[in-house]
Amino acid sequence: MVVQFLFVLTAILLGARLGGIGLGVMGGIGLAILTFGFGLQPTSPPIDVMLMIAAVISAAGCMQAAGGLDLMVREAEKLLRRNPARITWLSPLVTYFFTFIAGTGHVAYSVLPVIAEVARETKIRPERPLAIAVIASQQAITASPISAATVALLSMLSGYDISLLDILMISIPSTLLGVLAGAFYSMYVGKELDEDPEYLRRIANGEFIDDNKVEKDALHRWKPLASVLIFLTATLSIVLFGSFETLRPQHIIDGATVIVGMPVIIEIIMLSAAALILLVTQTDGIKAAQGSVFGAGMQAVIAIFGIAWMGDTFLQSNMEVLKTSIEGIVTEMPWLFGIALFVMSILLYSQAATIRALLPLGIALGISPLLLIAMFPAVNGYFFIPNYPTVVAAINFDRTGTTRIGKYILNHSFMMPGIIATAVSVGIGFLLVSILG
Repeated sequence: MVVQFLFVLTAILLGARLGGIGLGVMGGIGLAILTFGFGLQPTSPPIDVMLMIAAVISAAGCMQAAGGLDLMVREAEKLLRRNPARITWLSPLVTYFFTFIAGTGHVAYSVLPVIAEVARETKIRPERPLAIAVIASQQAITASPISAATVALLSMLSGYDISLLDILMISIPSTLLGVLAGAFYSMYVGKELDEDPEYLRRIANGEFIDDNKVEKDALHRWKPLASVLIFLTATLSIVLFGSFETLRPQHIIDGATVIVGMPVIIEIIMLSAAALILLVTQTDGIKAAQGSVFGAGMQAVIAIFGIAWMGDTFLQSNMEVLKTSIEGIVTEMPWLFGIALFVMSILLYSQAATIRALLPLGIALGISPLLLIAMFPAVNGYFFIPNYPTVVAAINFDRTGTTRIGKYILNHSFMMPGIIATAVSVGIGFLLVSILG
């Protein structure tokens, strides 16, 4: 298992150095080694995640082609000019709110490209708002009343006098304060954009010359505004469908009522938004595919295709060994349960799956249900290894190269904001429990 893990890390490291679609295709090589060399059974590729990103990027690419993205950037620039650092605070609050309402962090895909371009246009290091925005979209999962993780926690604590309100009274303020702590740290990350060597190298190579020439010509027409309104309406519709399950289509299959899932809803709405933007603004679809947003998004799809598939294959094949090791440590030292939740979430890439896997152990160890709620944000550890879809997407959306995987893999842009946000969230949770208890 250790040798397999070394191959996984090597593939991530080499892919990060190659850049572009290199991360994804190196994941393919790593998967080939695991499959043919070690005989592991490949899991299913993350099709739904890839299709969600493709749909969102189609809509965002059409909006950019119609001049909408440049319009948003310029309006945001006016708002941020008095205090440019504000985007580092506003971006995580936006992704936190969207995830809180929709119950899934994947809604962040619709705002990540906007955050990246606003930051670049206002000469703010995009790594700062992008990294904490991704972390905020993860933390909000453990604060959302409709997320799978919160529902799982509530159902497993049903034997105690614990209500959803009890969970939210602890999880909402703790995660929100954790995100703000991460945002404060992010304000001082790295050099200023105009001093960053990678960004300067890309400018020298001519990668940003005449970047938005067509969109700037369209700024004073109605088309850019129409494209923005359509895109925002689609995003808010996703939030609405995520908040009220009864609004989604229902079907009777084999006598059981099946509700259309959010991945399908996101894909349908965003593809429709892309089509409406092209039709209403009479924008050329070829121009949409040639834009920077579409190119960066497709790189993210390929990266997720290879890296996430490789990582999931490794984890699922070694899950029993990993679970047994962690369970043994927690049984001996119950106070380490929060760390065990964090480690397990790194392996499972799912807050809900982590809760389902480890919470029974915490209950069996006699840990107070309020303490279990306080440690709930510890399941947000899947930023640790930089191959989760929103992490990979943010890296590819940042065309300046400031948001990156480090030389040693784990020294990536999301590590410190994620650790700070998680640690502060759990710490605030313990403080609230001591007050409420």
